[in-house]
Amino acid sequence: MAKLSLINRQEKREKLVQKFAAKRAALEAIIADSAKSHEEHLQARLALQQLPRNANPTRLRNRCALTGRPRGTFRKFGLARNKIRELAFRGEIPGVTKSSW
Repeated sequence: MAKLSLINRQEKREKLVQKFAAKRAALEAIIADSAKSHEEHLQARLALQQLPRNANPTRLRNRCALTGRPRGTFRKFGLARNKIRELAFRGEIPGVTKSSW
């Protein structure tokens, strides 16, 4: 189980990313638009830098939904590899079976 403070920090970042998503997209569109003037590009870059650092989606980390483990997390299930294994052996994940060859 991950530390509760790390899980809470991740949730706080997710809320910030969601809060500033529209503003960030608008600023990035201005920066990418070649029809805009150099001054508008500069103003958009400065405004983008003024956003909170944790509002950047690249600062998010995939975590296990059950344990909060940050590594070995499968996107399809949202679970860490060891939890997928436990649940699959118990038959609690539909369509997943143990393989042997």
